[in-house]
Amino acid sequence: MAVAEQEKTGEGAATEQPRKPARPTWIPRAVFAGGIVATVALLAFGGWQRRWIADDGLIVLRTVRNLLAGNGPVFNPGERVETNTSTAWTYIVWFFSWVTQARLEYVVLGVALTLSVLALVFAMLGSGKLWGPASSTLLLPAGALAYIAVPPARDYVTSGLENGLVICWIALLWLLLIRWSKAERPRVPGLLALAFLAGLAPLVRPEMAVVGGLALLLIFFAPMPASRLRPWLLRGLIVATAGAVPLCYQIWRMGYYGLPYPNTAVAKDAGGAKWGQGFTYLWDLAGPYYLYVPLAILLIAGLVAARVYRAEPAVVEQDPTGEKAGRFRRLRERLRTPAAVVTLVLCAAGILTVYALRVGGDFMHGRMLLPQLFLFLLPVAVLPLRLPAGGVRALTRRDAPAFGLLVVALAGTGIWALMASGTTAIQTGTKIDDSGIVDERIYYVLNTGHDHPIRAEDYLDYARMRPMVEAIENTPDGGLLLNSPSFMFWYVAPPPVPIPPGGAGHTVYFLNLGMTSMNVPLDVRVIDPMGLAFPLAAHTERLDDGRIGHDKSLYPDWVIVETGMVDRKPWLPWYMDEDWVKQAHVAMSCPQTHALMLSYKDPLTLQRFKHNLLHAFDFASYRIDRVPEYEIQRCGLVDPVPPVR
Repeated sequence: MAVAEQEKTGEGAATEQPRKPARPTWIPRAVFAGGIVATVALLAFGGWQRRWIADDGLIVLRTVRNLLAGNGPVFNPGERVETNTSTAWTYIVWFFSWVTQARLEYVVLGVALTLSVLALVFAMLGSGKLWGPASSTLLLPAGALAYIAVPPARDYVTSGLENGLVICWIALLWLLLIRWSKAERPRVPGLLALAFLAGLAPLVRPEMAVVGGLALLLIFFAPMPASRLRPWLLRGLIVATAGAVPLCYQIWRMGYYGLPYPNTAVAKDAGGAKWGQGFTYLWDLAGPYYLYVPLAILLIAGLVAARVYRAEPAVVEQDPTGEKAGRFRRLRERLRTPAAVVTLVLCAAGILTVYALRVGGDFMHGRMLLPQLFLFLLPVAVLPLRLPAGGVRALTRRDAPAFGLLVVALAGTGIWALMASGTTAIQTGTKIDDSGIVDERIYYVLNTGHDHPIRAEDYLDYARMRPMVEAIENTPDGGLLLNSPSFMFWYVAPPPVPIPPGGAGHTVYFLNLGMTSMNVPLDVRVIDPMGLAFPLAAHTERLDDGRIGHDKSLYPDWVIVETGMVDRKPWLPWYMDEDWVKQAHVAMSCPQTHALMLSYKDPLTLQRFKHNLLHAFDFASYRIDRVPEYEIQRCGLVDPVPPVR
């Protein structure tokens, strides 16, 4: 009977080997899921511990207030100025504010925190998909842990700014690209959804067009999936799907605002070059945390893991329509591979880093380099560690070095993360040093006296804010508020008589737009000397030695004229010159300057929309001189003040 059984199975008793129990498949899955939960929990805890809303975050909320009030996407009613860089962020905050009817500060806090958490989840899922199924390999947090260890990454989990949206969009795009690159048979709806997401890039933030554009090029030139549509038609659908929303918005933006990009890009001269300041900004982030250490470790670990755990390339379907691949067929087939996606995100990170260096970075410590850091770390958000069924002792001489290096890399990243997470990079606190870069959260915590400045009224404890509110209350006739050297006093330039019933209205001219505008009603006009909400200032020339992000400053003489306030002594503040105000009157009559002001102040008729649409690029490039006398000379006007001889 035993012989019969042996014959039936084809195996002899002498050749039978005892089998080792296979490792349960639920263990790697549990490790992967546990790593995601733990890393996300650390980010959420760290972000909540540092919760706040920046002054620039409050700028977004002023626009949302106007949207909710029916005034349109403007900062001041009656003036079409786009003061927010991220269009998508403005409307996301508006939507959830409209749905919940909750206080704006709490809405933006919750949305930003949620998107930041989702970003980490998508990033780790995409990296896990890159390295292979979690059922056979331990996928352990690495790059994700390095990212959240950097203090600015936790500072901008909330802040009211679009950082959470930017990295969430990047992470979701990464996840979908990896799934597409590894799918045996991509589906057309999924491909179009991927194209739509990539096309939203300029609305998420203008420079994200680099990431979205590269992604679209990748999927456009890759082999098309099998479908009833011809490949050329499917590629046309990809272009249409990706471009529909951003193109429609671009046409609307140019007609409505009279600019081809947000006014913030004009105010900060996003096309200008300040390379030296850019490298200062880079070192301000990389130096204090020794950020180059984990980047080097994870780069080496990623290369080793890619060589040891190389995944099988995606199966490229044959085109049933008989499209000729030609000599580029082999290259095109390589485009739909995980290696191509990894190359894409690393190239995008490099290009965006060079761009940030060129424009001089930012004044907020680390903020403008966080998307680049996130992109660099995406492929190694988790690292694979494959242990043989027999344990460490079963490692071969070939596999042992790679296994040991990955263990060391994971341990080294963890040790570095513990060190970096508690590091304070900028010690100056309430002061801004020569670099112009500041730890924005700590700066406002110390200057307001609130551990978590979130509500608009928390910023009333910032210098000059309460006196500003009191000055408005004490001048019912209206006027122009100009800050003085004293933190407790504002100059108020009065309106001319006769005063209309109810007063002539107030205008506040101050740099800190967010805290100012959120502590006054919408009928109080708030503008700034840098030009974020004041195009006249935005279109001045950049100051070579100005603080980065604040290197424009329009003299208040222009504002006296622009607001129509009394322009003579003793009503003018003591430090202002009547002659300069006279010259500003003439300078503002320059035809090009007048046309610029009409582009955002004129009633929005169909004719105005068409004119703005046709001349948006001309308006964007137009610049004036902030010194009225020089502006008169530039424009060829007659100076009302005789030259001194």
